[in-house]
Amino acid sequence: MFIDKTKTRLPDPAEALPGRAEPIATAKVHFVNGNSLKPPYPDGLEVAEFGLGCFWGAERLFWEIDGVWTTAAGYQGGVTPNPTYEEVCSGRTGHAEVVRVVFDPSKVSYGDLLRTFWEAHDPTQGMRQGADVGTQYRSAIYIRSDSQAAAAAEAKDVYETALQAQDLGAVTTEIAPAKPFYFAEEYHQQYLAKNPGGYCGLRGTGVACALPTSTGA
Repeated sequence: MFIDKTKTRLPDPAEALPGRAEPIATAKVHFVNGNSLKPPYPDGLEVAEFGLGCFWGAERLFWEIDGVWTTAAGYQGGVTPNPTYEEVCSGRTGHAEVVRVVFDPSKVSYGDLLRTFWEAHDPTQGMRQGADVGTQYRSAIYIRSDSQAAAAAEAKDVYETALQAQDLGAVTTEIAPAKPFYFAEEYHQQYLAKNPGGYCGLRGTGVACALPTSTGA
């Protein structure tokens, strides 16, 4: 397979596209459950953000979980403010395609979400997921608290051990403090609910993730 190296290298900030001051227009409510995509969210809910490759299939995966209040497709981890989808796909914004998951921790734990994240994709592929190649498809966890940071790091160690036991590669998942999350355009939101026959490139490794209770599982 030919891989365009210009799309698999994160841009230097000086090379990144300038973006814009105003947010890109998007949906106001979730197409499936009618809840708000944007904050403020109801009291007691928490926010988690994950990159698993193409965000269409990844978002559906999370909105189907009991205890998830809303989800949104967006861009995170890069430099360009308020990027468009085309700009992200150029590889010149530094952003990953990400799913925001707003959840009720009394119904579903962050550890449960981590298990779904690890098992639903291949976190060993670097700047790609299968045939989807580019920095926007990288595996990523963007953390919003000390407890999320500790749980994500511990889960990575556990899952990497399980992968290595199956002679699979090292984990390349980016685990980093959350940078600004930019909502993707309206047509990307809950895409597979609007287009049931649409593309979903999610492919797990087949390795189960038995996380310790300290992750909140």
